[in-house]
Amino acid sequence: MGTVHALPARTPAPTVREAAGTYLATIADAGTRRTYGVVLDRLAAHYGPDAHLAALADPDRLAAWFTGQWGDSAARTWNTRMNALHSATGYWRQQGWLVDDPTVRLRMRPTPADRDRALSRDQVDALLGDKAPALRDRVLWHLLYETAARAEEALRLDVRDLDMPARTARTRRKGGARDVIAWQTGTARLLPRLLAGRRSGPVFLTDRRARPSVAVADVDPTTGRARLSYRRAAELFEEHTVRVLGERATLHQLRHSALTHAAEDGASTPMLMALSGHTSVRSLAKYARPSAESLARWQAERDPARR
Repeated sequence: MGTVHALPARTPAPTVREAAGTYLATIADAGTRRTYGVVLDRLAAHYGPDAHLAALADPDRLAAWFTGQWGDSAARTWNTRMNALHSATGYWRQQGWLVDDPTVRLRMRPTPADRDRALSRDQVDALLGDKAPALRDRVLWHLLYETAARAEEALRLDVRDLDMPARTARTRRKGGARDVIAWQTGTARLLPRLLAGRRSGPVFLTDRRARPSVAVADVDPTTGRARLSYRRAAELFEEHTVRVLGERATLHQLRHSALTHAAEDGASTPMLMALSGHTSVRSLAKYARPSAESLARWQAERDPARR
């Protein structure tokens, strides 16, 4: 008589929320993780806290939910959300949690070239010249425009990273490379007031004391306040731009504007790459494109009828 072997117990498929958390933990870049998390949080909320991934097997239901969420969005937003969903479901299939692709009913949308993301110099002057916002926020906005740094690179700065006399700071670029950013007079005048003699801790702090769960490295030992988050910094800037400009702008547009304006002023490609932290000229190109305002001024200055 043959030997009877017990089959290993089958591991149940995770819930949608558990699977979302597992996938997000594989994403190293904080910005991407935050963006993709928006989609997956809503997905988990729609299917319910106890729903397993098998609930995604109906592609029509998934497509109807996704279209209801972002059907009226711009093509770029739709595609960003689609990338998140497609990437997550692909990962879940690799784990054996899904058999088929539940996103088969969804398609990317064509996006027109975006050639006007930089703010004009007048707009930047209006935003940075307004003295109503809190000192912390004014310092951050000046720093982002003057250094052309990414918001994440500025927000992760600690006081010990700063070289105040040289007007420079050591930061970690996207991808983890260590680099130096340099600022100008606007930041140099405001930054000492913000630090108020502090010698350690994050440069940019929240308004309240940190919760016990916050990492020690993200808490100022003097005040007990936590490092300012990207989400809160972005919200404050967008509120400011609506009030001052009458339209919404993003923290990223300060970086974009700085590089565009530097290119218009004749900065060389090596200097622009040092300013931006890019390692590829191709990646830099979309930022260093002269604005429509600059193009019109250049044409007017060379108009034969003016001579």
